[in-house]
Amino acid sequence: MARSGLDAIVVGAGPNGLAAAIELAAAGRSVRVIERAGTIGGGTRTAELTNPGFLHDVCSAVHPLAVGSPYLSALGLERDGLELIFPEIEAAHPLDDGSAIAVRRSLSETAAGLGTDADAYASLIGPFARHWPAVAEFVLAPVLRPPRDPLLAARFSVAGLLSAERLARSRFDGARGRALIAGMAAHSIRALNGTATAAFGIVLLSLAHAVGWPVARGGSQAITTAMLARLESLGGAVQTGHDVRSLDELPESKAVLFDVSPRALARICGDALPWRYRSQLQGFRYGAGVFKVDYALSGPVPWRAPECRSAGTVHLGGTLEQIAASERAIASGVHPARPYVLVAQQSLLDRTRAPAGLHTLWAYSHVPNGSPVDMTRAIEAQIERFAPGFRDLVLARVTRGPAQLEAENPNYVGGDINCGVGSLRQTLVRPALRVSPYTTPNPRLFLCSSATPPGGGVHGMCGYHAARAALGRVLR
Repeated sequence: MARSGLDAIVVGAGPNGLAAAIELAAAGRSVRVIERAGTIGGGTRTAELTNPGFLHDVCSAVHPLAVGSPYLSALGLERDGLELIFPEIEAAHPLDDGSAIAVRRSLSETAAGLGTDADAYASLIGPFARHWPAVAEFVLAPVLRPPRDPLLAARFSVAGLLSAERLARSRFDGARGRALIAGMAAHSIRALNGTATAAFGIVLLSLAHAVGWPVARGGSQAITTAMLARLESLGGAVQTGHDVRSLDELPESKAVLFDVSPRALARICGDALPWRYRSQLQGFRYGAGVFKVDYALSGPVPWRAPECRSAGTVHLGGTLEQIAASERAIASGVHPARPYVLVAQQSLLDRTRAPAGLHTLWAYSHVPNGSPVDMTRAIEAQIERFAPGFRDLVLARVTRGPAQLEAENPNYVGGDINCGVGSLRQTLVRPALRVSPYTTPNPRLFLCSSATPPGGGVHGMCGYHAARAALGRVLR
């Protein structure tokens, strides 16, 4: 490549890489993003995976953090063409009696659906939902940054540092409230007896009431397409189809920011990073993987519970005990017969996703990291459990396990879509022990992927914080 004299190069055009580039360009710095794939977006992409005319989100599908992130919400990407669509019911959790727990935008309506646990739910989630901007300020910030509202942060920590199982059993008496916490906390992709798994459930429920769980019209790709438009309007540029394998391949620049896994950072940078730091990167722990199935359907899913027919997201797994057993098995390297299954019904909200009268469905279960096991039958059995007759609607399906997911996006090591296990220790030291986790011992090299705080999700905060670190360190 020719010498360019750029201020910054960003390697990787996922949401965090694009966020870093936008922040740098907005500060007046010259930026080029270099992306391995032929299209931008990383996991925030949309493609015709099954039949023509059926648009499937390749990974991220539902986007509470697109509106709940301080950075993405402040960008105002609707000016760049992004339209978010909000469901009537944010999420539903069906049970074997034919009923379902409905998470609605209204906190009081959601609480009322929990019966005797209504007051307990409102007391637990209400303060965080009502004060979401203050919660986001410390939940989505670097770990060592002191919160502006220490009392709210302390209240969150008291509940969030518990395991999801302990929180569910200590705060709720009924099976419905406990099941709801389990389904939400299972987004952590960890065993639910793990420390701080409760925090995932609390954050997602708070987001549901504070901002909602929308989908993007036209597919998740619309989010990164809007980010690209913003970057280009600021003078930045993106080059696709170039797999960066070493620093020698990059144009001259003052700083390089990497939206890659710690393993890839060590490989690309080599001796430009000291061996002690590279050793920490190599020791970074990756979590369980996912097995994903995308469906083209002849009609909407025939859920027994009517609430599920209006929900953007559906959590399948049954009771707290059943979901906890499933996630505990995966953590032990075992494939459960009844896995927790996460389902998204984008075409119920967005009719651009499928031809008239037809539908898409997005589903995945958790599996041990690197698993070669085909989970299609187990996933479909769980859907049939709560929606008898589902299989009769399937026109086409495409399955992808950990190996395929990693081949498409190398940040998903072993199928780990969060780019690193979200344990308490690795949340505090992510990806290595440093005051600023976005910096490296080399003053011009930075990490901006979801391997840094606050971790996985389409929020752009990792990229934003890394860009601010670069601006303060070498791009003043």
